Amino acid sequence: MLKQFLNLKLTQKLSPQQIQLMKLIQLPTQAFEQRLKEEMNENPALEGGNEEEERLEKDEFDNEDYDDFDDNESIEAEDINIDEYLSNDEIPDYKTQANNYSDDDEQRESPLASPVSFHQDLINQLNTFILNDSEREIAEFLVGSIDDMGYIRRSLMDLVDDMAFTQGIYTDEKTVERILHIIHELEPSGVGARDLQECLLLQLKHKTPSESVDLATNIIEQQFDAFSKKHYDKLQQKFGVSQEQLRKAVHEIEKLNPKPGGSFTGSNKITENVVPDFSIRIVDGELELTLNGRNAPSLHVSKDYQEMLQTYKVSKEKSAAQKDAVQFIKQKLDAAKWFIDAIKQRQETLLVTMNAIMHYQREYFLDGDETKLRPMILKDISEMVGMDISTISRVANSKYVETPYGTKLIKEFFSEAMKNDQGEDVSTLEIKKILKNILEEEDKRKPLPDDQLALLLKEKGYPIARRTIAKYREQLDIPVARLRKKM
Repeated sequence: MLKQFLNLKLTQKLSPQQIQLMKLIQLPTQAFEQRLKEEMNENPALEGGNEEEERLEKDEFDNEDYDDFDDNESIEAEDINIDEYLSNDEIPDYKTQANNYSDDDEQRESPLASPVSFHQDLINQLNTFILNDSEREIAEFLVGSIDDMGYIRRSLMDLVDDMAFTQGIYTDEKTVERILHIIHELEPSGVGARDLQECLLLQLKHKTPSESVDLATNIIEQQFDAFSKKHYDKLQQKFGVSQEQLRKAVHEIEKLNPKPGGSFTGSNKITENVVPDFSIRIVDGELELTLNGRNAPSLHVSKDYQEMLQTYKVSKEKSAAQKDAVQFIKQKLDAAKWFIDAIKQRQETLLVTMNAIMHYQREYFLDGDETKLRPMILKDISEMVGMDISTISRVANSKYVETPYGTKLIKEFFSEAMKNDQGEDVSTLEIKKILKNILEEEDKRKPLPDDQLALLLKEKGYPIARRTIAKYREQLDIPVARLRKKM
């Protein structure tokens, strides 16, 4: 049985303008500039630059005096400079011919670099080997299977099956392994290895034979697991060598490159430049915050579009085409106004948020001592500026600030609080900094285990459990004591 009834309820929904603002806030400077260009390309009612300056330039152009020019006045041929009327795209063909230039003419063309990729360089090296068509197809497939680090991380069986199904190349594991040995002869040494152990062995085989190299080869070949865990006492007993001999062999291994592909100089790696969104300077002992000018573009709504809309509105008779034009123009004008308002709100949000962070961490920004960073969480800043935590998070996670001590990611200033032996709240960043300093100064021949590190920090006034030390050490990307040991 169907029934009809009324139900009242309150729901929260984000308007399109709010969604647009949230998306703009989380964009860093370079991405924001790209978004700005896209919006201006999509919306002809949105214009850049200063509105008053553009209007003055237009008025000046419209009011230019052309009364002195007489249409009936004759112009003599010799008064015309033909070069002034020729644009670059109207240059006669004969002027572009090489034989019209002297050998002494300076060539101003800038050469364009044509970098060779890592895989193309390997294929070029294959030309130095004598291979038949079938072997070359397999070799090129193997080169294509090498990742950016220089490894082939697939089994021979998988490679054989893949060649058969995708390339129509039918072969067997024995043939593939034979061709793989040819790949192993390519530069850089170690390329085409299937694991780290094989990579190190390939590089050692390319070295000039010596007592240290031979011992290093035997260690990697026979006792790789013990070496990776730095069980040096077991290695000395296994091979019957002195500590000095083992130290030289380990030194040979440490000079090897575990990622041979990463050392290729011709690799086209995209270098990402960090553009700071804010800048903090110290002026007369006070902090001064500025927003990157690229985050504050000059935008305005097109006057032409506004005049067009007004013209259509005052017309008495409107055709269907005119109504569609009015709808289109109104939609573009509204979108332009919304976008400009969102840009202004974005600027205000960024400045207010960063200003609160700057004042909260005033002591750090004045002298750059990381131990002076106060415990700070998103909620602290949220309450200061009266904004939602999610908004603060969007600002902190993707924005950088230029300080006298380097360019920093804003979220690095946030940390939890812990109690010291005086009952005062201290930042976990301060504890990590002290822990890092202790580890840098420790004797690498006898690294400190986590329980001893906990005792040292306790002596400094930070009562921390051993498991917390382990967590901080992992966050600092520092291995356990055994793996920090050096001979």
